Amino acid sequence: MNAPGEARTARVPRGVWVLGFVSLLMDVSSEMIHSLLPMFLVTTLGASALVVGVIEGLGESTALVVKVFSGTLSDYLGKRKALAMLGYAMGALSKPLFAIAPAAGFVLAARLIDRLGKGIRGAPRDALVADMTPAGVRGAAFGLRQALDTVGAFTGPLLAVGLMLLWADDFRAVFWVAVVPGLASVALLAFALREPAAPARAGVNPIRMESLRRLGGAYWWVVWLGAVFTLARFSEAFLVLRAQEGGIPIALVPLVMVAMNVVYSASAYPFGRLADRVSHAKLLAAGLAVLLVSDLVLASSAHWTVVLAGVALWGLHMGMTQGLLATMVAATAPPDLRGTAFGFFNLVSGLAMLAASVVAGLLWDRLGPDVTFYAGAAFCVLALVLLGLAHPPFAGYDGRADRL
Repeated sequence: MNAPGEARTARVPRGVWVLGFVSLLMDVSSEMIHSLLPMFLVTTLGASALVVGVIEGLGESTALVVKVFSGTLSDYLGKRKALAMLGYAMGALSKPLFAIAPAAGFVLAARLIDRLGKGIRGAPRDALVADMTPAGVRGAAFGLRQALDTVGAFTGPLLAVGLMLLWADDFRAVFWVAVVPGLASVALLAFALREPAAPARAGVNPIRMESLRRLGGAYWWVVWLGAVFTLARFSEAFLVLRAQEGGIPIALVPLVMVAMNVVYSASAYPFGRLADRVSHAKLLAAGLAVLLVSDLVLASSAHWTVVLAGVALWGLHMGMTQGLLATMVAATAPPDLRGTAFGFFNLVSGLAMLAASVVAGLLWDRLGPDVTFYAGAAFCVLALVLLGLAHPPFAGYDGRADRL
């Protein structure tokens, strides 16, 4: 007889596994570039930390803002796979632009196209996971997809390190290689995923007032909570810059992202399963406390051992919270409005990401990296206070108020 955990894993639908491997391949492609991009901008193109922060903030916020429109469109059409394919294709086709970039402005354009693709695919993909997964294992499903995604997120930097060592720090050659797994992810999605039946209310405008009123107080509480979390966690590009500041050779700096994503990947599925059983508010608070400790560790020293400990804690925080927030959005939104719900959630988080990354870049340039991470710790404290004071409207939370 199967163990309870094995039985639960077996109930995660095949389509979730397919979406997980699609995400894995695209993350290999993206992280081969992303793990090197801050150093490429600073050392090859002569950009400042502020420019890095602006590019990262605009890129990530663009992805999150666009999810509003793609999610809403997927609800209206009742077709999520086609939009997801378009987004993955844009991500794959943006990769050559990084390889030929002559200046920081060109990198910004490439980053915006890449993140625009991420924005188009994100909400329909998350809604697909929710559509095809029973409520009782939704936390496990989101955790599994996130775990597979994050395997790609640490495989990409590992490949980048190996190729940088092999090709004597040739950034552009590595960027060309990143095109291959990106195209493979599009092919896998096209041929291996079967889309479930359209939601019952497909064809109804999901952003008219009658529809938006169905997104209740519990959902909007989750949206604003996600924004506060994003303010407390600025772009991971600053983890790369912190490692470089500590004197780690350029070819080895991406290993800090490997360390973060190994921890992230290993923790995402177990914490996703835990989210199906325990108080979500308590689990969020624990994840925020881990991020607070991570910021304090990273602020204390740039020595590689300290940076490694800090980024590992950062990855643990991500594993504890990212799948959980997605689970909470899915649980508080009506099934036919899930694309719209993920879209608005990411719109608010996108604006918070832009603000956090720009502020982090300013602090880094003017006051130093230590102050940047201390500021992140301060936002963590604020978020913990707000979480402790909040009285979320439990009614309508998937019929099980105790889960929050």
